[in-house]
Amino acid sequence: MAFEVQKRRLAGVVAIPVTPFNGSGGVEAETYGRLVERLVTGGVEVVTPNGNTGEFYTLDEHETRLCLEVTVKAAREASVLAGVGHDVRTAVKAARHARDTGADLVMIHQPVHPYVSREGWVEYHRAIASAVPEVGVVLYVRNPEIGGEELARLADAAPNVIGVKYAVSDPVRFAAVSRDAGLERFVWIAGLAELSAPGYFAVGAQGFTSGLVNVAPRISLDLFARLRERDFAGAMRLWELIRPFEQMRAAERNANNVSVVKDALSQLDLCRPDVRPPSRLLTAPEHERIFGLLSTWGLL
Repeated sequence: MAFEVQKRRLAGVVAIPVTPFNGSGGVEAETYGRLVERLVTGGVEVVTPNGNTGEFYTLDEHETRLCLEVTVKAAREASVLAGVGHDVRTAVKAARHARDTGADLVMIHQPVHPYVSREGWVEYHRAIASAVPEVGVVLYVRNPEIGGEELARLADAAPNVIGVKYAVSDPVRFAAVSRDAGLERFVWIAGLAELSAPGYFAVGAQGFTSGLVNVAPRISLDLFARLRERDFAGAMRLWELIRPFEQMRAAERNANNVSVVKDALSQLDLCRPDVRPPSRLLTAPEHERIFGLLSTWGLL
């Protein structure tokens, strides 16, 4: 159960595509396929349908299946990392559908439950991962209470768990957790995108997730290349270039995380800016600020 190709690809830019909607509010499959093709043609090797930037929690089962199926078809030789979650039975059903459709990886979203014990967290992920032993599994960790001990126990119980998308905003905690779990045991992915990537790479991350890559694939891939080569000075020059965009996404506890990306894509004539509640469309001043950033990047 080596998953060597998947591990190598996870140590890179893990793209989270947006889910484009049509004028009636439904998923626009043709546009979705073009967005995935643009990512893969641009050099991305891992695409994650049904991630948070894809508005996973606003999609119904039919829509998540459609997004996955379109991604598998459009991704060609790239790896498809299918987001699954909710209750265990729903996640298992989605993971098996992903496997049967052709995805080679699944990402288990953080449990949405008000009461999460460490033991229950391990069992939740074990049950899902064990249902698809042929598929590599990536954990989405946003809970600072989950430590290296829990991750190691889970890997012992489910050997197909090969990656951790770590999205706790604390690089010191990440450094400790990754070493307690086994730095070489998993592919460690900085799960808070480009702004956090330099700090996490400095203490052990090997890849990072990205929504920005939907808009400017070359910038995200160039940042990764510099981090991989430990060229932190060069990485920080790119970091400063994209900082205003990513700070717009992160403002107000990430309220406009998806809205900013979709607005930028709409200005590039790649998809509509529509988002579903509880997200919102951007204001005119926000729209103009994004126009200025895209112009600075040479995309307009």
